[in-house]
Amino acid sequence: MANRLQHSTSPYLLQHKDNPVDWWAWGPEALAEAEHLGKPIFLSVGYAACHWCHVMAHESFEDDEVAAVLNAGFVAIKVDREERPDIDAIYMSATTALTGHGGWPMTCFLTPAGEPFFCGTYYPKPTLLQLLSQVRDAWAQQRDEILASAGHIVQTLRTAPTTGSGTPLAATELAAAESLLAGGYDWQDGGFGRAPKFPPSMVLEFLLRHWARTGTGRALQMVEGSCEAMGRGGMYDQLAGGFARYSVDAGWVVPHFEKMLYDNAQLLRVYVHLWRATGSPFAERVSRQSADFLLRDLGTAGGGFASALDADTQGVEGLTYLWSAEQLVEVLGADDGPRAAALLEVTDSGTFEHGMSTLQLRTEPDDAQWWEDIRGRLLAARDLRPQPARDDKVVTGWNGLAIAALSEAGVLLGESTYVDAAQLCAQFLTDSHVVDGRLRRASRGGVVGTAMGVADDHGNLAEGLLTLHQATGEPRWLTLAGELLDTALAHFADGRDGFFDTADDAEPLFTRPGSPADNAEPSGQSALAGALLTYSALTGSMRYREAAEAAVASAAALAAENPRFAGWTLAVAEATVAGPLQVAVAGDGPQAFELLRTARGATSPGLVTAHGLPDAPGIPLLAGRPLVAGRAAAYLCRGFVCDRPVTTPQELTSALGRAS
Repeated sequence: MANRLQHSTSPYLLQHKDNPVDWWAWGPEALAEAEHLGKPIFLSVGYAACHWCHVMAHESFEDDEVAAVLNAGFVAIKVDREERPDIDAIYMSATTALTGHGGWPMTCFLTPAGEPFFCGTYYPKPTLLQLLSQVRDAWAQQRDEILASAGHIVQTLRTAPTTGSGTPLAATELAAAESLLAGGYDWQDGGFGRAPKFPPSMVLEFLLRHWARTGTGRALQMVEGSCEAMGRGGMYDQLAGGFARYSVDAGWVVPHFEKMLYDNAQLLRVYVHLWRATGSPFAERVSRQSADFLLRDLGTAGGGFASALDADTQGVEGLTYLWSAEQLVEVLGADDGPRAAALLEVTDSGTFEHGMSTLQLRTEPDDAQWWEDIRGRLLAARDLRPQPARDDKVVTGWNGLAIAALSEAGVLLGESTYVDAAQLCAQFLTDSHVVDGRLRRASRGGVVGTAMGVADDHGNLAEGLLTLHQATGEPRWLTLAGELLDTALAHFADGRDGFFDTADDAEPLFTRPGSPADNAEPSGQSALAGALLTYSALTGSMRYREAAEAAVASAAALAAENPRFAGWTLAVAEATVAGPLQVAVAGDGPQAFELLRTARGATSPGLVTAHGLPDAPGIPLLAGRPLVAGRAAAYLCRGFVCDRPVTTPQELTSALGRAS
């Protein structure tokens, strides 16, 4: 036997290709081997940027003693949770059911049929060796009991409900969700709950939309407070832009240093929407820096975006990013060093370990030009340090989030390079990640993986393409989004108004995963609901709107009980209540651009835009929309009932005010 991971396209699996463990990648061959040998399966699930995955790898999977025990008694399977979210989802549900919590690395013991009978997360070497011995002995002596227990666990997971009662999320329910969120909001430090704190991107998007629809000042306060706290603390990279995965403390000072594409794409969208709503210079700065971070640090040669930057550098968490007061003096000199330390809250005792500090920017510098010079010098010095590894696989769904964020940032901030990057990414994904008419989950170095796209890949990519269509006016993105949504409706519908995570013709697992709960990114169900709703508004098709409303309603119980895990569902619900509100700008030239800019500046949650020449092929909202006296015109429709066309930004602003 030998380690079989050397041919994988997953950076996480490749990190383990030289382990003495005889790893298999997930697949029917591995399960057949376990059946043939009569051995239980040891399943380890993680991802490339995971700090504790690295720790467990160094302690155990690189250790000959542990490897000998694993190789003798088990068939060992390694899974990249980002490449196979379906496998991660079903075994994480088992882990949380059995232990009350989850996390990565995830460690599960399975029967040869793949049924779980014992689950956990990180185990240090001594504990793991003891556990392996106990499981091996139990498998030899109590196999019938283990198989019966596994069967019971599987049956319980199969019968667990995935959707709720189907009650619509109307204005009353949305107000109740905002109130419940306010009760759990940290009015001192921003965000929700205490430590650790994760960026609540989708919840903030819901609150922004709720404020835009209702004028509830408290909702906007929660967004502003959270964005200020996150963007000024150590979780935000004050030199290069970009947000870390989460803060280990309540005050957003010390991050878990990995930077994920899905976090940064969603946060970019939140900050640029906050800037649109308030005109905040701070929100604009963070938006621009975050977009630049995506292009500079996560862009790949093919046009897609890499998944993550590692938390560790040379095995040390945060090594690249931390500073001491002495190091600031070394780089900046005796005058600027202490001044920068005071501004960035770098202390002699440090805010991290060993007297080192994260960089915070709690107040705006009194000399902006001086700060930009300092920022550039510190970044140049930091670039000479060892850098964290990059997980350069291109995940379809996460890139869809990036397309949406860059498209909106580009048009709202007037930066065509962002829209260009979004178009290049969309072209790359639609050219390479669609194989035989079906979407694939990921690629690396131009090599597309075999794993099929899951529901959030279809929903997030469709959302990105629809946003790109609105930014560029190109009908092909609308057409491609519709094809993705038709595939989702045909292959992912669960028969109860929601969606499974996997297609009906995907690799069969012991249960078919599906959950309406949003976590670090929109669930497959809420992602599809949002895209279906937008597509309906852009095409006038009620079929897609009805599917969107049903999916939102099926998550109503979750949204009412725990809105923190239904942020995108609630954001989509805001759009169902407020819309559809459609603005079609017919014509070209400066006058059409000003009308379009006015429409894009509106904050209504249900608003979509279309633009191009009258009766432009492939753009339904422009059908029968002529110029007015030879001038570009804006057609405003609410609920598919249209006002008379207007030709000036002032008239459009007034009409939008009446419609919202």
